[in-house]
Amino acid sequence: MSFVMDEQERAAFLADVHIGVIAIERPGKGPLAVPVWYGYHPGGDVQVWMDRRSHKFTAISAAGRFSLVAQVETVPYKYVSVEGPVVSTEPPTREEALALAIRYVGERRGTEYVDGALDDGSVLVRMRPERWLSNDQGK
Repeated sequence: MSFVMDEQERAAFLADVHIGVIAIERPGKGPLAVPVWYGYHPGGDVQVWMDRRSHKFTAISAAGRFSLVAQVETVPYKYVSVEGPVVSTEPPTREEALALAIRYVGERRGTEYVDGALDDGSVLVRMRPERWLSNDQGK
């Protein structure tokens, strides 16, 4: 029996709300691995909003790619991991920032977060998924 998700299952899982963990290669060090809010729609790019002055963005700029894993930490355990190249790093629109923040904390808190965090240092990093790994222990 295989626990691997099919293409539709893994895309739907990644599109659900999970805290993601990105991992970014760093020369001479272990990968930088940090939790993030992310956005994804099946068939699209993974989106992560961050600050241009952050360690995440410095590492992503140097590596040109990253991995992201999303998981369920309760039985039955599930995860999806995607890896791919960065395809753009542009400032997010207010609407893009709101979509990410509201996805995680709701409209009121998301709007408050965007009002305090969206600034000239903001960047929306888009990654095109090339490689997928998945596991669904509920299968």
